Amino acid sequence: MSQSSKNSLLLRKSVQSSFHWLYAFWKFSRPHTIIGTSLSVLGLYLIAIAVSSTGFSGIPVSRVLGAWIACLCGNVYIVGLNQLEDVEIDKINKPHLPLASGEFSRQTGQLIVAFAGILALVVAWLTGPFLLGMVAISLAIGTAYSLPPIRLKQFPFWAALCIFSVRGTIVNLGLYLHYSWVLKQGQSIPLVVWVLTVFILVFTFAIAIFKDIPDMEGDRLYNISTFTIQLGSQAVFNLALWVITFCYLGMILVGVLNVPAVNPIFLVITHLVLLVLMWLRSMGVDLQDKGAIAQFYQFIWKLFFMEYLIFPIACLLA
Repeated sequence: MSQSSKNSLLLRKSVQSSFHWLYAFWKFSRPHTIIGTSLSVLGLYLIAIAVSSTGFSGIPVSRVLGAWIACLCGNVYIVGLNQLEDVEIDKINKPHLPLASGEFSRQTGQLIVAFAGILALVVAWLTGPFLLGMVAISLAIGTAYSLPPIRLKQFPFWAALCIFSVRGTIVNLGLYLHYSWVLKQGQSIPLVVWVLTVFILVFTFAIAIFKDIPDMEGDRLYNISTFTIQLGSQAVFNLALWVITFCYLGMILVGVLNVPAVNPIFLVITHLVLLVLMWLRSMGVDLQDKGAIAQFYQFIWKLFFMEYLIFPIACLLA
């Protein structure tokens, strides 16, 4: 083999190795949470623009980019720490994750989590005080959720509270206050932000309880008490559906009552369509099929993602 052929082969192996590592990191970051975090940064930015009527030039791109990077790093820290503490459980429930499958060593996972946590705080500190407060509180709750001796995830109520308090309240209010601070406006929170916050808060509760349905086997083996283990998968499945139904009916009511700063027609039609779609999709879910449950769980996340697009658009159309 010629030297050029050897160099070409080494380059190809290096590229493949890099791609494999990046793909493993993508799995480690839990893509659905990355997408949700990114859309929350974008959605609150659009709402802040709509409320302020300053136009897109009112908030510098650097402030939005800083918020996005800080939130993404915080996201990686939280989900990564959870994987570090749940390797044995994930070998049963989520064997495809990098630590459980052996793609990442424990030391690699620790380095990623430490770097992500530090970078999240540094970027938030450089970007704005409200963003720093939001990121710091989120990281503290994420740490308490996964790390012994507190490890709140072993208690169903506190586990759910951690998840929906961060995604439902802290992220939404913190991001809006950050953008409002950049716009040099008062720190009062408008009604439309509270409407979205309540919706996401309640919707995230449904996600928090539903996510344990496909993980029942590993959770029971390692004494992680969840609502699914306590109530059964069918009861939790039905509860999640009705919680999300309540969310959509609430948004439809907001449109019917013609709440200021949102387009009522757009709000009612979009949420009515999604509500019908969810119930139609739920009828085909076999709770004995772990794959079917996982697919419907991802569908619920897609509904969650869409809200961060639909509601800001309703505000921009007002």
